[in-house]
Amino acid sequence: MSILQNLIRGLCCAAALAAGAASAQFKPPAGVGLQPAQLAVVVNDDEPNSVEIGEYYRQARNIPARNLVHVRIPGKPHKLDAEQFRLLKEQIDGQLGADIQAVLMVWTAPYAVECNSITAAYTMGFDAALCQKPCGPSKPSAYFNSAAARPQSEFGMRLSMLLPTESVEQAKALIGRGQVSGFSVPAASAYYLVTSEQARNSRAPFFPRAMVLPQKRLTIKNLHADSIEDVKDVMVYQTGMARVAKLDTLQFLPGALADHLTSFGGDLLGDMQMSSLRWLEAGATASYGAVSEPCNHWQKFPNSTVLLKHYLSGASAIEAYWRSVAWPAQGVFIGEPLAAPYRAAR
Repeated sequence: MSILQNLIRGLCCAAALAAGAASAQFKPPAGVGLQPAQLAVVVNDDEPNSVEIGEYYRQARNIPARNLVHVRIPGKPHKLDAEQFRLLKEQIDGQLGADIQAVLMVWTAPYAVECNSITAAYTMGFDAALCQKPCGPSKPSAYFNSAAARPQSEFGMRLSMLLPTESVEQAKALIGRGQVSGFSVPAASAYYLVTSEQARNSRAPFFPRAMVLPQKRLTIKNLHADSIEDVKDVMVYQTGMARVAKLDTLQFLPGALADHLTSFGGDLLGDMQMSSLRWLEAGATASYGAVSEPCNHWQKFPNSTVLLKHYLSGASAIEAYWRSVAWPAQGVFIGEPLAAPYRAAR
């Protein structure tokens, strides 16, 4: 049995523990994963950056012009109420073809619908009951650890992600990293940190064990540390901290995934804790964070074993991230959805 097969076997065991009896043995995703023609790009006509970046992304990824969706969200609110969101979703859905499996919302805000993230509310439906007890369990995702290649067709779930628009220059750089990730994979490392902030280590039992995967040119590293410094080969970085230090000393490779388990990383324009935007600004290609207090249920954050196995098996960033969160209602997915550094190498 190869090293990679051993990894996947080990990841399957952890995923089964994560999902319980409903989690079957892992099968690689069918087909070749999400394609540009299956992705809709939603732009806010009231935000010039959104319009410019959305068209740039559409052309960069050869997404059909018919997949460009126009909406209007005046005032750039951080949060929508349930009725505002219902109307927005109607605007989006009314412009989508049946073949659309995922949606990219090209804006930074709004990123929340009351206590839900906007990506979860769009993909799974707004969960009003959760707002009465946001620290409680939330609706499980049927897509968690799934091999489904067409989530809308199979589960009635159009995956969704935000492409932030605070800076046109940074957005274009992010898009470029996603594109480059499809050409070749350099030698890389995946970093998993158990930190001094004990409450934020709840997913540490799901960190994959340290090993080298020569077929993927990937080294998995487990550390007891609050940060890493002066590292130039980051493909995955997952940790638990309210604020992650020394990001400016790191080099993230094209297609890198990075996130921190904390309460308000998904409050993208807030300042109570480190915003998940800081990962993208540091050079990561996709990230995730909670928009409201989730407590530290590991199910509300990306499961490291599930995320890695799907990404290594050729899933795109949006597919791998969505498959990795069991209860995603409060988490917002951000970044370049089509990045897939391991697709050609699987």
